[in-house]
Amino acid sequence: MAQRWQLLLGLWTVVTTQAGDKLFNVCMNARHHKREPGPEDKLFLQCVPWKDNACCTATTSWEAHRTELHLHNFSLVHCGLLTPRCQKHFIQATCFYECSPNLGPWIQLVDTQGPEERVLGIPLCQEDCEQWWADCSSSYTCKSNWHGGWDWSRGKSRCPAGALCRPFPDYFPTPADLCEKIWSNSFKASPEHRNSGQCLQKWFEPDQDNPNVAVSHHFASAAPAWERSYTLTAFCLFLWFLSS
Repeated sequence: MAQRWQLLLGLWTVVTTQAGDKLFNVCMNARHHKREPGPEDKLFLQCVPWKDNACCTATTSWEAHRTELHLHNFSLVHCGLLTPRCQKHFIQATCFYECSPNLGPWIQLVDTQGPEERVLGIPLCQEDCEQWWADCSSSYTCKSNWHGGWDWSRGKSRCPAGALCRPFPDYFPTPADLCEKIWSNSFKASPEHRNSGQCLQKWFEPDQDNPNVAVSHHFASAAPAWERSYTLTAFCLFLWFLSS
């Protein structure tokens, strides 16, 4: 009987480890993402930090830097030019989203009927949200949610009828509002600080090790609630079968 329980414990360890591995070092199933992460030595400017292990191609990294026809034909200049410092944050955020292989714990299906995925609730470090908000405070936009609701009648995003161009703080009163509302809760404003091991940085210096690897490991070690519930149920049924 003791040997049987040792075997069961070993099986449980394998099952839970595999569940965590599925969340680490992966690319989401999305329009511009590679199927698997790997080296990309020609990434452009703000996407360079991910050159050693990226989910984006060099072409995608270049597209991320365009303002008028940004990725998905989105226009960063829908209310006029952003300040250079503000624009830089959006380019970095795009590189982070398209290139990072460390977003596995936050990947979800866009629609349960299809394979396309997105991220939800990525915990951005407090400094990232605060600096983004401060550097965009003098730039203009016409919407608080950039994820949808645009006028696409001319092939690119334009402000919808009646939407007024106002300074960012009018639509995003706090740094948390900017991080969480801008792309339908893709990001979450974390109270944790950089190097705490509890939050992700949307950008880091290219000559530094990727600080998000350890954070991804931390969050991947605990599978999402639905996956853990499914695994636990299956394991309990297995125990019942063997003990009956």
